[in-house]
Amino acid sequence: LTLINDYIKTLAGYTYKTVEQNICSIRTFFRFLLYSGEIQTDFASKTPMVQARKQTRIPSVWTEDELKKLIAAIDRGSPKGKRDYAIILMACCLGLRCTDIKNLKMEHFHWAEKKLVFTQSKTRQPLSLPLTPEVGWAIIDYLKYGRPKISSPYVFVKHMAPFGPFSEGDHLHQLIKRYMELAHLPTLKKRRGMHSLRHTMASMLLEKDTPLSTISDILGHVDTESTAVYLKVDIKKLKECSLDFEEVLNHE
Repeated sequence: LTLINDYIKTLAGYTYKTVEQNICSIRTFFRFLLYSGEIQTDFASKTPMVQARKQTRIPSVWTEDELKKLIAAIDRGSPKGKRDYAIILMACCLGLRCTDIKNLKMEHFHWAEKKLVFTQSKTRQPLSLPLTPEVGWAIIDYLKYGRPKISSPYVFVKHMAPFGPFSEGDHLHQLIKRYMELAHLPTLKKRRGMHSLRHTMASMLLEKDTPLSTISDILGHVDTESTAVYLKVDIKKLKECSLDFEEVLNHE
């Protein structure tokens, strides 16, 4: 146990995720050794979990002008363009995660009720969102005039053979980068992927004085702590939270 503790101490200074992954790997290895009979002591249960503070990065956010240029660069007359337009709208208008967009199936669209209902891949919690006209018509346009005629339950599929759903590891970053280049937007300024569109929607809702609890519901967060990071992108809101210096002195 002394050896284990000494090793864990060497992880000091690394990010929360790195520490978490290392300790998780150690536990898994100890369970394997116990199961295979190599050791008789359950070291996995004795391995401590280090309490580390997550370093939350400020989300990358698009300006309204950048978004307009990005969307304007999409060729909505082509089958692939129809698909990409619908995907980008779902990210920046509904705040969907990339994985959830890729996993969307026909059955998730409740057209009569104008709702999108599905179980989130990250939290495993159900989420129901209103289908705005712009998003709804973009999906319909893609399904009727853009999507390859293949028997896949997934809404969004690849447009190059072999046709089929996107892979689990495909974050659609290349899709965003391509349209940024067409729109002559700098691609090295910040990391701009599908997730940044989700951040942008949240920050825009915040600017419109939408309660944090409502934004949390829309994003499908389990609690508002996950949503609180979006406060970092709104300097105006942060200033409203600041203490008045003279007021503090009067209370001393």
